[in-house]
Amino acid sequence: MDLGRLLSLISEFGSCYHERAKLRFSRIELYPIGVVRTSELNVSKIVLRRNLVKGLKGIKAYSHLMVLFWMNQVSTERRSKLMVHPRGRRDIPLQGVFATGTPNRPNPIGMTVVRLRSVWRNVLVVEGLDAFDGSQVLDIKPFARTDVGRVRLPKWWRLLQGAEPKTRS
Repeated sequence: MDLGRLLSLISEFGSCYHERAKLRFSRIELYPIGVVRTSELNVSKIVLRRNLVKGLKGIKAYSHLMVLFWMNQVSTERRSKLMVHPRGRRDIPLQGVFATGTPNRPNPIGMTVVRLRSVWRNVLVVEGLDAFDGSQVLDIKPFARTDVGRVRLPKWWRLLQGAEPKTRS
């Protein structure tokens, strides 16, 4: 078989394959389940919709929760940037937004692990939530340290945490 015919067959296969495997991105719909009310430094209240209170049954058994929220103060311009210096540090090379925790992302969804202090009716009092007052809460999930095993982090992350990266000899 000559090279031209082989390339033609590969091209036909590729077109056929891509046609079958087309990615379909459809619109999704989210609605907030609650809102953040920041009352004091490092302590916040999450006020849930009253019709969702039954969904809190059993949550008091957990010490920590994952809170997903909409970062409503991220501008459209900031959402279009795909490369950032982590935490604005110019001494760290540009990274893709999906490799960082920056709020500047196409869908500004925040996620924080918080300590659950108390629950009263439709209000959760949490510690460590880094969401602004008025941020809309999208979901709450229990967090167990066993959910995460050993993790690998880039050198720049360790620099941000104050640890010097280990160098290889």
